[in-house]
Amino acid sequence: MFCIKCGAANSEEAIYCQKCGGEFPDEHEEETKVATRVDLEDSDLEEEIFSIGPTLMFVKIGYGLAVLGAFLLVALISFLSHSIGVYIPAWASVLAGLSLLLIPAYFHLRQKMILYTLTDSKVEIDNGLISKTTRNVPLGIIQDVTVSASFVQRILGLGDVEIENANENDSRIVLRNINYPKEAADDLLDQMRRFNR
Repeated sequence: MFCIKCGAANSEEAIYCQKCGGEFPDEHEEETKVATRVDLEDSDLEEEIFSIGPTLMFVKIGYGLAVLGAFLLVALISFLSHSIGVYIPAWASVLAGLSLLLIPAYFHLRQKMILYTLTDSKVEIDNGLISKTTRNVPLGIIQDVTVSASFVQRILGLGDVEIENANENDSRIVLRNINYPKEAADDLLDQMRRFNR
């Protein structure tokens, strides 16, 4: 039998370690410890604190402006076709108006490709749709967390969370245009405190 404290070899009947004097558990206690160890391994799974992406507020505003622009464009094309005397089919003017929706759709797709996740051990940044890049920043190397917001962001309740870390290659990560940035930063700082205990 080997001592779990110092690793010294002892006889199978020993109650105390001959080297360090530590007490050996009886068989019933050892079974309990093994069962507890298995439970701890199950609890080692990462707990997700939050998972957020950049706000879609600007995209929604863009869709609204694109719809308004589409109506104005269709009306302008119709007006010009009557005043110049050149026939432009209605479907062509509608198609031209609908093409304006491609602009906010592009930005919508770009926003949906970014996801920021905080777990109890790291910050994870997923980027991409078809091919995906995941960047993990362990909480142990984060040195500073700053919340910044421009004038427009402050009015809309948005902001950026800047994370300074000890990585030599890329020491600054920015979670851009997220809703409730102060709460996200507080959650991150809280997890850092728990992780470093």
